[in-house]
Amino acid sequence: MEEKQKAKHQILYLLKMYGPQSAAELAEQLQVSPMAIRQHLQNLKADLQVTYEEDRRPLGRPVKLWQLTERSADLFPNAHADLMVDMLQNVEKLFGASALEKVLAERAKQQVETYSQVLAEPEDDRERGDRQSELGRRVRHLAEIRDREGYMARAIAREDGSFLLVENHCPIQTAAHTCQLLCHWEMKVFQTLLGPEVSVERVEHIMEGDRRCAYAIALNPKRPSIET
Repeated sequence: MEEKQKAKHQILYLLKMYGPQSAAELAEQLQVSPMAIRQHLQNLKADLQVTYEEDRRPLGRPVKLWQLTERSADLFPNAHADLMVDMLQNVEKLFGASALEKVLAERAKQQVETYSQVLAEPEDDRERGDRQSELGRRVRHLAEIRDREGYMARAIAREDGSFLLVENHCPIQTAAHTCQLLCHWEMKVFQTLLGPEVSVERVEHIMEGDRRCAYAIALNPKRPSIET
């Protein structure tokens, strides 16, 4: 029973991290038979945690691409969702929208201070590396921080020299639905951390129906600084 539960959790994790996949692709990653994976997927489907869409290809039969359902979101960390929603709503109700903005600005300031300690490195190390490699180091460390916070994050180096910061899960999604200013300030945190010579653009957004949040990050000397 424990092995079956472990396999199910591994499947859910892979679908969360890497998006829709076929049973064969999942089987290859987990080093088990496609038949075993299909059995697990059918059980997960019966529990309404996964579903599939058929990918019709020029040759051969359609391929089932399995993906998570909205119900599966409850299986991943949600940072005290109800409490956070209540607090944000009460701040705005009691003190007004400007007070809510100040609370979120203070939260962003604390995030920048905390993250900066991890992203910092000795001055002599910075001088040895070029700006591109330094940006890559900072993006990787940022992804590691966000991953520890439950965002299931990773950094991806792209062929054009830019980077993609991917967050496959949002532990504050419930609160963000109530207060979309949270997403606004998240962007400001990233921009402040990476500096005025770096461009940060959100290219995928869970709040807009995408599977994940993703940020395209590249050197851009002409980009003005964003103040918090």
